Amino acid sequence: MKAVVLAAGLGTRMRPLTFTKPKFLLPVAGKPAMDHVISLLKDMGINEVGMVVGYGKEQIMERYGDGSNFGIKLTYLHQQELLGTANALALAEDFIAGEHFVVMNGDTLVDRESLGLLLKRHEEVGSNPAFGGIVSTIEVEEPEQFGIIFLDGDRVSEIVEKPKEVKSRLANAGVYILDSAIFDAIRKTKKSERGEYELTASIQILIGWGKDTYVSPLNLWADIGRPWDLLVANEYFMKGQRGEILGRVEVGAYIEDTVRVGEGSRIRSGSYIEGPTYIGRNCDIGPNCFIRPCTSIGDNVRIGNGVEIKNSIIMDNTHIAHLSYVGDSVIGSNCNLGAGTTVANLRLDEGEIKMEISGSMIGTGRRKLGTIIADNVKTGVNCMINPGVKIGPNAAIGPGAVVYEDVPPNMLVLAKPQMEKRKWLGERGEGEGSE
Repeated sequence: MKAVVLAAGLGTRMRPLTFTKPKFLLPVAGKPAMDHVISLLKDMGINEVGMVVGYGKEQIMERYGDGSNFGIKLTYLHQQELLGTANALALAEDFIAGEHFVVMNGDTLVDRESLGLLLKRHEEVGSNPAFGGIVSTIEVEEPEQFGIIFLDGDRVSEIVEKPKEVKSRLANAGVYILDSAIFDAIRKTKKSERGEYELTASIQILIGWGKDTYVSPLNLWADIGRPWDLLVANEYFMKGQRGEILGRVEVGAYIEDTVRVGEGSRIRSGSYIEGPTYIGRNCDIGPNCFIRPCTSIGDNVRIGNGVEIKNSIIMDNTHIAHLSYVGDSVIGSNCNLGAGTTVANLRLDEGEIKMEISGSMIGTGRRKLGTIIADNVKTGVNCMINPGVKIGPNAAIGPGAVVYEDVPPNMLVLAKPQMEKRKWLGERGEGEGSE
């Protein structure tokens, strides 16, 4: 069986991280999200993959090449105009050549057991002459935000996008096995209200033609659609991580068993690292750092003296200077956080943290969430960043600044407090205004 991976989207809801890289290459547990998808397919015996690319295709193709380094055969399909998932899948018709095939998004992470159950379900029903497909499902708390599945027995009767009335919590998880008849249905699909050709609409056409469409539940589903979803996925994929020390650990450093330290990295004396934590290659950590669980640190990262990092993703080539604190945050590549930079991750009233996504304030469902910082950002000494704030690429935050709202790309933020000057007469404390 072949697979088609949809990886052409702009990832606008993931901004500012996606201003400089496609969301499919954002790191989860030490490697790009797409790596997890490819690894999962390979482990399930799927070695031929068609990848639909668009925004950031050069970066994607540079990493994956022909797929041979990842143990697969990879074919690229270029979606020149982003007109929806059905339009993207239509590009794979010649690649599929009449077979049943797997479809999944390049930013949808599922566990091996769930994909195995999907394939097993196909073994049970795939020989049905009326087979149309299998849709993976997940129970959700906010059905109005998803495509919701309605069943008639064990078959799908309808898929309703973002229903106004809650009659089912069974959501479409975006992983499918489909019959090649889907391509005929795509040709009959009309544009949605969003101006896109939706794959769910094409599946609905199949159902209308009498094609049997089944469901298969997922145990794990991580859809990386919003910045904080990276932290959720990172935490899951780091669970069960086996520790491995390939770098140098100085005497006096404490490292738990589930910590991985890459080649060429140095953990300086006095550092305390809890697991699971991932540290990449050629990093310099410490001395006297405290790194807490579910932290993922990329390659060539410098973490200075007395820094604390908690449940965060730090991308390649970033420097976090001494006496800084970063909690529940995502920090991009090539950033430099000046000494004493503090990232707040808890509101004073301990309420839910909200973040602006595509022009609207959205509840994150998280009580603790720090900042989302894109690539090439600099902060001056002793600046403070408040919970839920995003900072765009190539921005700079001046010394002592307190950041209360999002900072656009290429913006300089300065704090200039009023200074009072008086004459000083020495140790007696005598000066202007003294008694």
